[in-house]
Amino acid sequence: MWSLRFGAGAQPSGVHFRVWAPRLRSLEVLILEEPSRVITMHPEEGGEFAGFAEGLRAGADYMFFTGQGRRLPDPVSRWQPQGVHGPSRVVDPADFRWSDQSWRGIPLEDYFIYELHTGAFTPEGTFESVIPKLPYLRNLGVTAVELMPVAQFPGRRNWGYDGVDLFAPQSTYGGPTGLKALINSCHRAGLAVVLDVVYNHLGPEGNYLAEFGPFFTDCYRTPWGDAINFDGAESDGVRRYFVDNALYWLTEYHVDALRLDAIHGIFDFSARHILEELAEAFHKQAEHIGRSAWLIAESDLNDSRVIEPPARGGYGVDAQWLDDFHHSLHTALTGDTRGYFMDFDGVPSLRKAITDGFVYEGQRSRYRRRRHGSPSQDRPGRQFVVFTQNHDQIGNALQGIRSSKLLSLSRQKLAAAVLFFSPYIPMLFMGQEYGETAPFYYFTDHGDPALIEAVREGRRKEMSAFLPGSEFADPQDEATFERSKLNWNLCRSEPHSSLLAWHRDWVAMRKQHASLGNCRKDLVRTEWDRKTQCLVMERCDTSGSRAMLLCNLSEGAQVAQLPFLDVSWSLALWSEAARYGPPMPEPAAKLSGGAKQQLGLAAGSAALYVASLNSPE
Repeated sequence: MWSLRFGAGAQPSGVHFRVWAPRLRSLEVLILEEPSRVITMHPEEGGEFAGFAEGLRAGADYMFFTGQGRRLPDPVSRWQPQGVHGPSRVVDPADFRWSDQSWRGIPLEDYFIYELHTGAFTPEGTFESVIPKLPYLRNLGVTAVELMPVAQFPGRRNWGYDGVDLFAPQSTYGGPTGLKALINSCHRAGLAVVLDVVYNHLGPEGNYLAEFGPFFTDCYRTPWGDAINFDGAESDGVRRYFVDNALYWLTEYHVDALRLDAIHGIFDFSARHILEELAEAFHKQAEHIGRSAWLIAESDLNDSRVIEPPARGGYGVDAQWLDDFHHSLHTALTGDTRGYFMDFDGVPSLRKAITDGFVYEGQRSRYRRRRHGSPSQDRPGRQFVVFTQNHDQIGNALQGIRSSKLLSLSRQKLAAAVLFFSPYIPMLFMGQEYGETAPFYYFTDHGDPALIEAVREGRRKEMSAFLPGSEFADPQDEATFERSKLNWNLCRSEPHSSLLAWHRDWVAMRKQHASLGNCRKDLVRTEWDRKTQCLVMERCDTSGSRAMLLCNLSEGAQVAQLPFLDVSWSLALWSEAARYGPPMPEPAAKLSGGAKQQLGLAAGSAALYVASLNSPE
């Protein structure tokens, strides 16, 4: 059974401290409770230091005192109640009483993910304030809640990708107890929890790891700072640190899946890639504790090795985000060709994303000015997470602008239909199900004036590729954060309540019909009429279940040619029905098998038809 060896380990007679610090010659622990005391740590093999504080209990604050006269937080701190520069606090994992002993997780193909930012999801911005919203998420049909990174970051507001204390849940969100209470409540509600973790860099403020050991390398560079040393001298301890972190969230916090941020920023040219090592340890521990647990990568590589099993030369990660789906659908709905969107030609790219996975599988990319990607046709649909919005695409590509501001109500519904009809794991970003109008900006709360200005300038340059000359939201301004919070009152007004009903009904259809929920991209057929801009797609299941989606992507009413008429079809969902907003004339309720037919579709509309299992062939 794995347990965390490093940091402060509470025991019946005191607290044991262990640190990997090969760059230090001596190390002491300053116990900050009254009366304060100093514990000498003794060097051990492998660059480790260990010491024991007799009689110390959970709740005590401490810092490490180096031979260079520096007071530093614990690099494996479980809690930083005073922030990234303050003392660490001893936490006894046994103090929290879990009630999820019967929880065993859910299959990956059953995931319907809802991504949220803890600070912006509710007015209170805490872990425990999310709990009252769990019934709402269950009613929506969500099966997994994904939290943007919660490792301790500087200040009170941040996206989380500037975290520096990777074992310490953000103190202003509620710290360890708050996060455990949220996860426990999610499991009680039948919801899995996905935690976003960052293993490609650490934030620039409060990052003290380099003072303990060779955690970083100048051999590689990420867009966000120094790369992690996964393959250089003394990298064994670094690799162990990050593997321990993954196992820590799985074991001590009962997390069901980890979303691995931007793995294209993880550089490792050793014989065994760190992702393969991490995946093996993670899956072994999940099996040991009797739970289904998964690793989901964010990758800009379009490299199928990420999700291939090790036996086929892969890393063994369970799934990854499919950006090509988002980019294709975005260009199809908006015509946007700025930045990396220039590589996608709308519906033709979307058809490939839906049937194959990666759009770029080795051909030349205009944006990258080189060949990009590898084939992924043989990877099952459950290995891809798809979305029409996420924190990155809103906050980074579009300067906080949500789809509710970019698309008409009809096109928002059409986008949702394509998302849920796809043979992949669907994901929503918080609020999109009801058309949240608040922006989601990038926000920070740094304390260093030079760093604040550097972040501002970096954001300006990054945004210029997508929205040159657009309004710039200052990341450091607290108002930028406040404007990014959800307005829950919108759910009860039109057109938001109608859009919410559309999303709920689609999720229900995916659960009701095997053809919509089987993640079989090899059983998808698509037809595209460039002249009318009508897209028709069919999904099948070995049980005989079949579904057909008709989409009119044009700005006017069109007549679609129906290609899949070997069975009889019944109308199941119509985006322009009165339940979903201002009604339009409904298409035919029945389509007879074997008859060549056409179907009139309103502009920007989507119609879902299902075939009876006993329909004649």
